[in-house]
Amino acid sequence: MTDRDAGRVDRFRILLVEDDDGDALLVEELLYDTDLPHTLTRCRTAAEARGALAAHPVDCVLLDLHLPDASGVETVQAIEPDTQAAIIVLTGLDEPRAGVDALAAGAQDYLVKGKVEPDLMQRAVRYAIQRKQAERANAALQIGRLRAEENARLERGLLPEPLLSSPVVTTSSRYYPGRAQALLGGDFLDVVQTGDGQVHAVIGDVSGHGPDAAALGVCLRIAWRALTLGGHRDQHLLTLLEQIHIAERTGSDLFATCTLITLDPDAATLTLHLAGHHEPLLVTPDGTRQVTAAHGIALGIAPGLGKWTPTTLELPPRGGLIVYTDGLIEGFADSTEARLGVEGLLRIIDTIDDPDPGTHLDRLIARTRTLNADRHTDDLAVLRLDWDTGRVPAADRSPER
Repeated sequence: MTDRDAGRVDRFRILLVEDDDGDALLVEELLYDTDLPHTLTRCRTAAEARGALAAHPVDCVLLDLHLPDASGVETVQAIEPDTQAAIIVLTGLDEPRAGVDALAAGAQDYLVKGKVEPDLMQRAVRYAIQRKQAERANAALQIGRLRAEENARLERGLLPEPLLSSPVVTTSSRYYPGRAQALLGGDFLDVVQTGDGQVHAVIGDVSGHGPDAAALGVCLRIAWRALTLGGHRDQHLLTLLEQIHIAERTGSDLFATCTLITLDPDAATLTLHLAGHHEPLLVTPDGTRQVTAAHGIALGIAPGLGKWTPTTLELPPRGGLIVYTDGLIEGFADSTEARLGVEGLLRIIDTIDDPDPGTHLDRLIARTRTLNADRHTDDLAVLRLDWDTGRVPAADRSPER
């Protein structure tokens, strides 16, 4: 059977592929003499069987190895790709190797004509169906493992270890796929500290899901790190990222939103460039609020026309910045169709009292996912930067520029 439990099936759907009327009658009588509940359909050629299988899936195929349009192992090869059913081949007394060769070609069992009793027929059909189900489950598990390994490799590219050389700034980040066993999306983030002491960060979201979006996200993240360490900044950096985005995307409908952050601990300033992305949240001892910042167009929407105006903020001596992709706020807020939004997110943050940034993020995300209850299935990535300029000895600070 294709999608049913062999132990609980009402009637087994069996297809007999046999061109000899006498042999076909013997098989029909054997099946009748078993207590196997079944429906039987007969075809005379491999071509006819393929048509029948395409129109009506079955649980088991009883396949003669000598048909007008196929013979031997070729018969199994002609049928097996067109069905998820178990295949039992019917061999002659003078074909000692035929059954073994058929098993190697993909059949689940073989029976020798003239040596089959009703009990053997019943056991063969049941066991062949169960073996086929086990093979399919095994294949699905293997595909799942391969997908998980590929996602893990992509995730390492999308969410790398930050490059920080000073304890003035710490980072916490989280990534969650939209649903269990989903393909990794194109959300990405990164943090690096340059020799002048400035901390640079990016968070972005490539539209869509799957390998194309994830690969483009990895490409943009790596390009951002290389360009940032190479001295490119601000509007010029976003222009270069857009050029790379256009060159690497697989379709003109793919675009990317992102936020660039430059945190200067010595100057106590934070500079933002938003390319189609949400304003971040500023966390201070007095509470959390959304930052008011200038907006620019997402990368790839209008190539060459983007203008990304910087927004510079004065930083308190101690605080944090939370940036995120839209999966964090586009989920549902309650049992109605209302979305969480930024206001809902701030209300949740107001109820969380945890000094540890990582634990704070975990509790925040857990609350939003509980409210959403798997109804909205977008990925989410969150990056939190925390600073405390009063805790670092002067020797650890970057030299004056």
